[in-house]
Amino acid sequence: MKIHLLLVGKTTNRELDTLISDYQDRLRHYVNLEMVVIPELRNTKSLSESQQKQREGELILQTVPAQADMVLLDEHGAEFRSLELAQWLQKKLASGRDLWLVVGGPYGFSEAVYERANGKLSISRLTFSHQMIRLLVVEQLYRAMTILRGENYHHE
Repeated sequence: MKIHLLLVGKTTNRELDTLISDYQDRLRHYVNLEMVVIPELRNTKSLSESQQKQREGELILQTVPAQADMVLLDEHGAEFRSLELAQWLQKKLASGRDLWLVVGGPYGFSEAVYERANGKLSISRLTFSHQMIRLLVVEQLYRAMTILRGENYHHE
């Protein structure tokens, strides 16, 4: 079983990229995590928000295998405390299916992506940049894995 973190656009902030890489390295001890980047759309000034979401959605759906468990990181998704996220992740890992966590573009997801998704997960009710949410996701994955292993990282 593998976890894929699908992102629209590269991480452009070097400091965030360094921190993300640190947590990716830490996660290697627990689970196979792959970062998959879909290039940002070019020449978007002539496109409406809806058109951008549709084009990004097509790229997302072309990338995620049909049999994979696809969960969208979405502000309207389920909210968990860290212990609950660890339990949720444990169930996902036990299913044996690859898990695809998807961070959309600046305007969110197309209807086709919502229809294909197996669920939605919210990291917070606060709004974060798409650059920053990447760090929060990998840190929370690491935290969840240490909780599942009973290691000293999370303090409740």
